[in-house]
Amino acid sequence: MTVSALTRPGERDRPIVKFSEIDWAFCLFLCLIAGIGAMMMYSAAPQSWLPWAAPHLIRFGVFFVIMIVLAMVDLRVWFSVAYIVYGVALVLLVGVEAFGYVAKGAQRWLDIGPIRIQPSEIMKIGVVLALARFYHGLSGDHARFSWWLLVPAAMIGAPALLVAVQPDLGTAILIVATGVAMMVLAGLSLRLIVAGIVALMVAAPLAFEFLLHDYQRNRVFTFLHPEKDPSGEGYHILQSKIALGSGGLLGKGFGLGSQSQLNFLPEKHTDFMFATLAEEFGFVGCFSVLFLYGAIIFMALRIASTSHSHFGRLGASGVTATFALYVLINGAMVMGLAPVVGVPMPLLSYGGTVMLTVMIGFGLVQSVRVHRYSEVTAGRGALL
Repeated sequence: MTVSALTRPGERDRPIVKFSEIDWAFCLFLCLIAGIGAMMMYSAAPQSWLPWAAPHLIRFGVFFVIMIVLAMVDLRVWFSVAYIVYGVALVLLVGVEAFGYVAKGAQRWLDIGPIRIQPSEIMKIGVVLALARFYHGLSGDHARFSWWLLVPAAMIGAPALLVAVQPDLGTAILIVATGVAMMVLAGLSLRLIVAGIVALMVAAPLAFEFLLHDYQRNRVFTFLHPEKDPSGEGYHILQSKIALGSGGLLGKGFGLGSQSQLNFLPEKHTDFMFATLAEEFGFVGCFSVLFLYGAIIFMALRIASTSHSHFGRLGASGVTATFALYVLINGAMVMGLAPVVGVPMPLLSYGGTVMLTVMIGFGLVQSVRVHRYSEVTAGRGALL
């Protein structure tokens, strides 16, 4: 039996009991992936802690502490702030459209005093929290098929549209995919799921022709035929495939990857970090890292299944879905199985904003574990 099962309800709120309820095996797997990422950044520098490896480890250490602190936050507090987080993120996304900072041809950032933030990352957490709270108070029949489903559809569609016009198609896809996954987990009717798939198949050609920017359409063409422009649009995918293939079974060895060391591989420390890993440690190294990712996803879903509240189950599942989609999209992109959309491999790739989003999400997952016996009450009495 767990510590929580052996203590009286009042004792479960003691900090020492909460701390003991954290899933430390889960934390260890997160540390392993972040450590492997730092090791690969050190290799790609080459053999230098700067400019990537040291900041990566420092950020992870700070964000790890934030995750532990958030794990101590009562699940009912997460419930109470769910709509607030979503609302603030939505306002910030609108602010990006009006006052956003432009870099690399995209308007995705917002300067607030000395701080530059990317509201789309906040929205990833906001959508999960808001949908989990909405479905917590919705009956099973209404979650399966009813006019009430227009509400979560709007909650997903509004931020996805704002993000897509920045333009940031990768993040927009993540928001939509996470939201749809949560709707399915909440009990969405199979008829609606099938109808949605059919509608998507019909709408995809129209969206490709009339909604995508020219550079986004070029990415699709490049994905299908990268060899037609090997030194231009197809360069990223072709160099990534060369790195993957040259690694073989065991790889060339630490610090010996020619594609990354000689700077043939673009974005070797961010979007294509997985290709850097493949070249130096081969199939065995890639499989080991994917095993770690799979273990994290499995443990997070197991934590979700133990929660006594519908909010906790959906919240943890939504965070896990976002994390899994990061891994799936980046892996497919690096292998040439999907267009390049600028989605990093979480914790393995360099980048503070995505890491912060992931660790805050896992703070919610750990909070679900620590407070799995808490009963979350919908309405004003959520904290009572």
